[in-house]
Amino acid sequence: MTLDARRGRLWAAMGLGPQWVLRSSDEPGPLDEAAAIVPAEPPAAPAPQRHAAEPAAIEAGGDERAQRIARMDWGELQASVAGCTACGLCRTRTQTVFGVGNPAAHCMIVGEAPGAEEDARGEPFVGQAGRLLDNMLAAVSLSRTGDAPQSSVYIANVLKCRPPGNRNPAPDEVGQCEPYLLRQMELIRPKLIVVMGRFAAQSLLGTEASIASLRGRVHHIDVAGRRVPVVVTYHPAYLLRNLADKSKSWADLCLARRTLAA
Repeated sequence: MTLDARRGRLWAAMGLGPQWVLRSSDEPGPLDEAAAIVPAEPPAAPAPQRHAAEPAAIEAGGDERAQRIARMDWGELQASVAGCTACGLCRTRTQTVFGVGNPAAHCMIVGEAPGAEEDARGEPFVGQAGRLLDNMLAAVSLSRTGDAPQSSVYIANVLKCRPPGNRNPAPDEVGQCEPYLLRQMELIRPKLIVVMGRFAAQSLLGTEASIASLRGRVHHIDVAGRRVPVVVTYHPAYLLRNLADKSKSWADLCLARRTLAA
Protein backbone atom coordinates (compact mmCIF):
# COMPACT_ATOMS: atom_id res chain seq x y z
CA MET A 1 0.00 0.00 0.00
CA THR A 2 1.50 3.35 -1.01
CA LEU A 3 0.99 6.50 0.97
CA ASP A 4 -1.06 9.21 -0.70
CA ALA A 5 0.64 12.44 -1.81
CA ARG A 6 -0.15 14.38 1.37
CA ARG A 7 1.05 11.69 3.79
CA GLY A 8 4.08 11.03 1.61
CA ARG A 9 5.15 14.66 1.94
CA LEU A 10 4.39 14.59 5.67
CA TRP A 11 6.61 11.56 6.26
CA ALA A 12 9.38 13.09 4.14
CA ALA A 13 9.20 16.33 6.12
CA MET A 14 9.44 14.41 9.39
CA GLY A 15 12.41 12.37 8.19
CA LEU A 16 10.51 9.07 8.37
CA GLY A 17 10.81 6.59 5.55
CA PRO A 18 7.50 4.84 4.78
CA GLN A 19 7.37 1.06 4.74
CA TRP A 20 5.30 -0.56 2.01
CA VAL A 21 4.08 -4.07 2.75
CA LEU A 22 0.83 -5.53 1.45
CA ARG A 23 -0.52 -8.76 2.80
CA SER A 24 -4.01 -10.10 3.29
CA SER A 25 -5.39 -11.68 6.43
CA ASP A 26 -8.74 -12.67 7.88
CA GLU A 27 -7.42 -12.66 11.44
CA PRO A 28 -9.64 -10.77 13.93
CA GLY A 29 -8.07 -7.55 15.11
CA PRO A 30 -6.77 -7.05 18.67
CA LEU A 31 -8.53 -3.76 19.18
CA ASP A 32 -10.49 -3.77 22.39
CA GLU A 33 -12.94 -1.27 20.92
CA ALA A 34 -13.56 -2.63 17.42
CA ALA A 35 -12.17 -5.17 15.01
CA ALA A 36 -12.58 -3.35 11.71
CA ILE A 37 -9.50 -2.60 9.62
CA VAL A 38 -9.00 1.02 8.69
CA PRO A 39 -9.77 1.24 4.96
CA ALA A 40 -6.70 1.43 2.76
CA GLU A 41 -6.03 4.80 1.20
CA PRO A 42 -5.99 5.02 -2.60
CA PRO A 43 -2.58 4.80 -4.32
CA ALA A 44 -0.77 8.07 -4.89
CA ALA A 45 -1.51 9.68 -8.25
CA PRO A 46 0.82 11.89 -10.30
CA ALA A 47 -1.12 14.98 -9.17
CA PRO A 48 -2.49 15.54 -5.63
CA GLN A 49 -5.97 14.07 -5.28
CA ARG A 50 -8.65 16.12 -3.52
CA HIS A 51 -12.35 15.84 -2.98
CA ALA A 52 -14.39 18.32 -4.95
CA ALA A 53 -15.16 20.32 -1.79
CA GLU A 54 -11.57 20.30 -0.54
CA PRO A 55 -9.67 23.41 -1.73
CA ALA A 56 -5.95 23.44 -2.28
CA ALA A 57 -5.54 25.77 0.71
CA ILE A 58 -6.63 22.99 3.08
CA GLU A 59 -3.96 20.63 1.80
CA ALA A 60 -1.31 23.35 1.92
CA GLY A 61 -2.41 24.21 5.44
CA GLY A 62 -2.03 20.59 6.47
CA ASP A 63 1.55 20.56 5.21
CA GLU A 64 2.30 23.78 7.06
CA ARG A 65 0.83 22.35 10.25
CA ALA A 66 2.96 19.22 9.97
CA GLN A 67 6.08 21.29 9.39
CA ARG A 68 5.24 23.49 12.36
CA ILE A 69 4.79 20.43 14.60
CA ALA A 70 8.09 19.05 13.31
CA ARG A 71 9.88 22.07 14.80
CA MET A 72 8.27 21.91 18.27
CA ASP A 73 10.16 21.11 21.44
CA TRP A 74 8.64 18.80 24.07
CA GLY A 75 6.74 21.50 25.96
CA GLU A 76 5.36 23.06 22.79
CA LEU A 77 4.27 19.63 21.58
CA GLN A 78 2.40 18.89 24.82
CA ALA A 79 0.63 22.24 24.69
CA SER A 80 -0.29 21.76 21.04
CA VAL A 81 -1.81 18.33 21.69
CA ALA A 82 -3.73 19.60 24.73
CA GLY A 83 -5.36 22.35 22.67
CA CYS A 84 -5.70 20.48 19.37
CA THR A 85 -8.92 21.06 17.42
CA ALA A 86 -7.71 19.64 14.09
CA CYS A 87 -10.46 17.01 13.84
CA GLY A 88 -13.92 16.34 15.23
CA LEU A 89 -12.62 14.24 18.13
CA CYS A 90 -11.94 17.47 20.03
CA ARG A 91 -15.70 17.87 20.46
CA THR A 92 -16.26 14.49 22.12
CA ARG A 93 -13.12 13.95 24.21
CA THR A 94 -12.82 14.64 27.93
CA GLN A 95 -9.13 15.42 27.53
CA THR A 96 -6.23 14.53 25.27
CA VAL A 97 -3.90 11.64 26.07
CA PHE A 98 -0.38 12.81 25.27
CA GLY A 99 1.65 9.96 26.74
CA VAL A 100 3.41 8.85 29.89
CA GLY A 101 6.84 7.66 30.94
CA ASN A 102 10.44 8.71 30.59
CA PRO A 103 11.02 10.95 27.52
CA ALA A 104 14.64 9.74 27.53
CA ALA A 105 13.65 6.05 27.56
CA HIS A 106 15.45 3.67 25.23
CA CYS A 107 12.16 1.84 24.57
CA MET A 108 8.96 3.43 23.28
CA ILE A 109 5.59 1.67 23.28
CA VAL A 110 2.99 2.74 20.73
CA GLY A 111 -0.65 1.79 21.31
CA GLU A 112 -3.78 2.49 19.36
CA ALA A 113 -6.27 5.00 20.79
CA PRO A 114 -7.52 6.01 24.24
CA GLY A 115 -10.47 4.17 25.71
CA ALA A 116 -12.98 5.46 28.24
CA GLU A 117 -10.64 5.18 31.25
CA GLU A 118 -7.74 6.74 29.36
CA ASP A 119 -9.98 9.61 28.26
CA ALA A 120 -11.05 10.18 31.87
CA ARG A 121 -7.52 10.07 33.33
CA GLY A 122 -5.49 11.50 30.47
CA GLU A 123 -3.02 8.61 30.54
CA PRO A 124 -2.57 5.70 28.10
CA PHE A 125 -2.98 2.07 29.12
CA VAL A 126 -4.83 2.33 32.43
CA GLY A 127 -7.41 0.03 34.00
CA GLN A 128 -7.14 -3.74 33.70
CA ALA A 129 -5.28 -3.62 30.38
CA GLY A 130 -2.83 -1.12 31.84
CA ARG A 131 -2.14 -3.32 34.86
CA LEU A 132 -1.47 -6.26 32.56
CA LEU A 133 0.92 -4.13 30.51
CA ASP A 134 2.77 -3.01 33.64
CA ASN A 135 3.15 -6.65 34.72
CA MET A 136 4.39 -7.63 31.27
CA LEU A 137 6.96 -4.83 31.31
CA ALA A 138 8.11 -5.68 34.83
CA ALA A 139 8.73 -9.26 33.72
CA VAL A 140 11.39 -7.98 31.30
CA SER A 141 12.74 -5.36 33.75
CA LEU A 142 11.04 -2.34 32.16
CA SER A 143 8.75 0.25 33.74
CA ARG A 144 6.75 3.32 32.77
CA THR A 145 7.85 4.98 36.03
CA GLY A 146 11.56 4.24 35.83
CA ASP A 147 14.21 6.94 35.76
CA ALA A 148 17.03 5.05 34.07
CA PRO A 149 16.68 5.24 30.25
CA GLN A 150 17.73 1.60 29.79
CA SER A 151 15.03 0.25 32.13
CA SER A 152 12.17 2.67 31.40
CA VAL A 153 9.66 3.13 28.62
CA TYR A 154 7.65 5.95 27.13
CA ILE A 155 4.07 5.07 26.15
CA ALA A 156 2.04 6.92 23.52
CA ASN A 157 -0.90 6.21 21.24
CA VAL A 158 -1.44 6.70 17.52
CA LEU A 159 -4.47 8.84 18.41
CA LYS A 160 -4.41 11.40 21.22
CA CYS A 161 -8.21 11.54 21.62
CA ARG A 162 -10.76 8.83 22.22
CA PRO A 163 -12.99 8.01 19.23
CA PRO A 164 -16.64 8.19 20.33
CA GLY A 165 -18.06 4.85 21.36
CA ASN A 166 -14.56 3.34 21.04
CA ARG A 167 -15.04 3.02 17.30
CA ASN A 168 -12.17 2.53 14.88
CA PRO A 169 -10.30 5.76 14.10
CA ALA A 170 -11.10 7.38 10.76
CA PRO A 171 -8.25 7.93 8.26
CA ASP A 172 -8.50 11.72 8.52
CA GLU A 173 -8.24 11.49 12.32
CA VAL A 174 -5.09 9.41 11.99
CA GLY A 175 -3.71 11.91 9.48
CA GLN A 176 -4.21 14.82 11.89
CA CYS A 177 -2.62 12.98 14.83
CA GLU A 178 0.25 11.44 12.88
CA PRO A 179 2.59 14.48 13.05
CA TYR A 180 2.34 14.45 16.85
CA LEU A 181 3.41 10.81 17.14
CA LEU A 182 6.20 11.28 14.61
CA ARG A 183 7.53 14.28 16.54
CA GLN A 184 7.34 12.33 19.80
CA MET A 185 9.44 9.58 18.26
CA GLU A 186 11.92 12.09 16.90
CA LEU A 187 12.35 13.84 20.27
CA ILE A 188 12.51 10.65 22.35
CA ARG A 189 14.97 9.00 19.94
CA PRO A 190 14.11 5.46 21.09
CA LYS A 191 16.46 2.58 20.42
CA LEU A 192 13.44 0.28 20.09
CA ILE A 193 9.72 0.70 19.42
CA VAL A 194 7.21 -1.91 20.60
CA VAL A 195 3.88 -1.61 18.76
CA MET A 196 0.81 -3.05 20.49
CA GLY A 197 -2.28 -3.84 18.45
CA ARG A 198 -3.06 -4.37 14.80
CA PHE A 199 -4.28 -0.85 14.12
CA ALA A 200 -1.12 0.68 15.62
CA ALA A 201 1.10 -1.74 13.70
CA GLN A 202 -0.67 -1.08 10.42
CA SER A 203 -0.45 2.69 10.95
CA LEU A 204 3.20 2.76 11.94
CA LEU A 205 4.47 0.23 9.40
CA GLY A 206 2.17 1.28 6.55
CA THR A 207 0.76 -2.19 6.01
CA GLU A 208 -2.49 -4.14 6.06
CA ALA A 209 -0.82 -7.28 7.40
CA SER A 210 -2.18 -9.13 10.43
CA ILE A 211 -0.53 -9.26 13.84
CA ALA A 212 0.14 -12.97 13.31
CA SER A 213 2.23 -12.22 10.22
CA LEU A 214 4.01 -9.20 11.75
CA ARG A 215 4.96 -10.49 15.19
CA GLY A 216 7.91 -12.74 15.95
CA ARG A 217 10.45 -10.74 13.95
CA VAL A 218 12.11 -7.35 13.95
CA HIS A 219 10.95 -4.63 11.55
CA HIS A 220 12.66 -1.28 11.00
CA ILE A 221 11.47 2.27 10.36
CA ASP A 222 13.42 5.46 9.75
CA VAL A 223 13.03 8.13 12.42
CA ALA A 224 14.75 11.38 11.42
CA GLY A 225 17.46 9.48 9.60
CA ARG A 226 17.86 6.80 12.29
CA ARG A 227 17.00 3.18 11.56
CA VAL A 228 14.94 2.06 14.55
CA PRO A 229 13.94 -1.58 15.19
CA VAL A 230 10.24 -2.27 15.72
CA VAL A 231 8.69 -5.30 17.46
CA VAL A 232 4.96 -5.95 17.02
CA THR A 233 2.79 -7.70 19.58
CA TYR A 234 -0.82 -8.03 20.73
CA HIS A 235 -2.69 -5.30 22.58
CA PRO A 236 -3.12 -6.08 26.31
CA ALA A 237 -6.90 -5.67 26.01
CA TYR A 238 -6.88 -8.40 23.36
CA LEU A 239 -4.86 -10.65 25.66
CA LEU A 240 -7.46 -10.26 28.41
CA ARG A 241 -9.96 -11.92 26.07
CA ASN A 242 -7.54 -14.38 24.46
CA LEU A 243 -5.45 -15.88 27.24
CA ALA A 244 -3.83 -18.45 24.95
CA ASP A 245 -1.94 -15.70 23.14
CA LYS A 246 -0.23 -14.42 26.29
CA SER A 247 2.65 -16.80 25.67
CA LYS A 248 3.11 -15.26 22.21
CA SER A 249 3.26 -11.77 23.68
CA TRP A 250 5.77 -12.99 26.25
CA ALA A 251 7.95 -14.25 23.39
CA ASP A 252 7.57 -10.88 21.64
CA LEU A 253 8.67 -8.99 24.75
CA CYS A 254 11.67 -11.30 25.14
CA LEU A 255 12.55 -10.54 21.52
CA ALA A 256 12.19 -6.82 22.27
CA ARG A 257 14.44 -7.07 25.31
CA ARG A 258 17.12 -8.97 23.36
CA THR A 259 16.92 -6.42 20.55
CA LEU A 260 17.23 -3.56 23.00
CA ALA A 261 20.21 -5.18 24.72
CA ALA A 262 21.92 -5.71 21.38
